[in-house]
Amino acid sequence: MSLWEYANPVKFLGVSTRILPFIAIGAAACLGVGLVWGFFFTPDDYRQGSTVKIIYLHVPSALMAINAWFMMLVASLIWLIRRHHVSALAAKAAAPVGVAMTLIALFTGAIWGQPMWGTYWAWDPRLTSFLTLFLFYLGYMALWRAIERPDTAADLTSVLCIVGSVFAVLSRYAVNFWSQGLHQGASLSLDKEEHVADVFYQPLLFSIAGFVLLFLALVLVGTRTEIRLRRAQALRARREAA
Repeated sequence: MSLWEYANPVKFLGVSTRILPFIAIGAAACLGVGLVWGFFFTPDDYRQGSTVKIIYLHVPSALMAINAWFMMLVASLIWLIRRHHVSALAAKAAAPVGVAMTLIALFTGAIWGQPMWGTYWAWDPRLTSFLTLFLFYLGYMALWRAIERPDTAADLTSVLCIVGSVFAVLSRYAVNFWSQGLHQGASLSLDKEEHVADVFYQPLLFSIAGFVLLFLALVLVGTRTEIRLRRAQALRARREAA
């Protein structure tokens, strides 16, 4: 069985109907465990106090904000190379989810930053590149709305997605590129000196898994909606032509 078979809208709708409930249940379970465990059953940090617990929202949302763009990049490249409409619609469906994840990350980062840095915002390299990524999300969504022909919109938004990937990379690795920035190092790292303590790490993994599954569930729902809207538009066009 070829993976490209799922680019067929009918087959995609059938498969997504079967797997979506399990993904949604998994997302709710992981988020419930991670957030309840993290916020209510972990100690305060000796330096950051209870503020550190915002890590269970900030880190997963920031991670998904960046990786959502990379998912859109892959889907956009598939569209440009293979011309599979489901991939273009999946990228389109992922953008609003990415915007929401970026807003959560920016908002929780500001709350976390105020007691740590003494300010809600600083023009730190990572924060600046992350804000730029947010603007690219908005531009991507606006471009879809501004162009009436779906295939042309998919082409242009795919190019924009490729360009915006530069800022997704910068958002992910800015701490490594500019060590003088205010932003702390990666919370999840192979380096034991940078890695968060195990008492925070374990519930954080559940929160991250929950955010990943939530993203997948929302993208599946959004892609299914886009497919149905595209069908409705095609039927309307046929009736008008007749």
